[in-house]
Amino acid sequence: MKTIRAVVGVLRKKNNEILIAQRRKSQFMGGFWELPGGKIEAGETPEQALSRELNEELGVRVERLNLHQTMVYSYADRVVELSIYNVNQYQNTPLGIEGQAIAWVKVADLNNYQLLPTMRAFINSITLPNKYWITPSNNHQSDEWMGKFKQKLKQDIHLIQLRSKNRLDSNFITELYNQCQQNNIKLLLNTTNKSFNETCDGWHLTSAEISKLNKRPCAKNKLLGASTHNLTEALKAQKVGADFVVISPIQATQTHPNTIPIGWNAAKEVVDKLNIPVYLLGGMAEKDLAKTLQLGAQGIAGVSAF
Repeated sequence: MKTIRAVVGVLRKKNNEILIAQRRKSQFMGGFWELPGGKIEAGETPEQALSRELNEELGVRVERLNLHQTMVYSYADRVVELSIYNVNQYQNTPLGIEGQAIAWVKVADLNNYQLLPTMRAFINSITLPNKYWITPSNNHQSDEWMGKFKQKLKQDIHLIQLRSKNRLDSNFITELYNQCQQNNIKLLLNTTNKSFNETCDGWHLTSAEISKLNKRPCAKNKLLGASTHNLTEALKAQKVGADFVVISPIQATQTHPNTIPIGWNAAKEVVDKLNIPVYLLGGMAEKDLAKTLQLGAQGIAGVSAF
């Protein structure tokens, strides 16, 4: 089976629209919509290939970009190794120079189009933030715990995991959810005895919970995250329908001094092999965010990382 190395770019407008292009009927998967881009030619870096493709297809000149995500997708007759870049700055107005249809579409409306499979896997990665805060797992209604929670509501945090080793009162969960809603923050539950009917934006599963599943346990309009510690667990989480995974521990931590970290290379392997967003956890701090994004990961997660 042949392997194709390809690259695509995310061009955005200020109103949260991104540019997609329709594949011509003569092409593989003709009629489907995708991000603009193409194959990497011999001797090209991914960045050079994207700059060339966007100039040929759209007439734009790329000035600044950064890696957003990598993924590998297997079709019946080919494997596509795809690098996705954010095109942060470019010159000229995009046009369908090669006769292809193009459209500016809001992220929320992307599913109204017949998208390539790689595009469907990509949507979550452009809607999830690059920081994922995990709450302390006990003393939830103490002044200290509530103080930390309210502090995060005022910071640059848009995704929170409510973690608890004990059952939480449903009214307490609803109260926290309402506070998150008022601050444009998504709240995921990682609590015992999940019913998948709780008031929240989704759930976060432990690696033990993932190991017992054969299919996605919640509706597709809810977010589903999963904790993993190696590539095998991460691939299982993706198979059962997780929207993203957290891989840990990347570096040594004070809370788990006897746990051997998996390291940056193993983390990169998980990022490269998965088609869903990956957060890195364990010994992480805000100073590690840039390196994390360079690997193609979604971002960092932690209790005290930020």
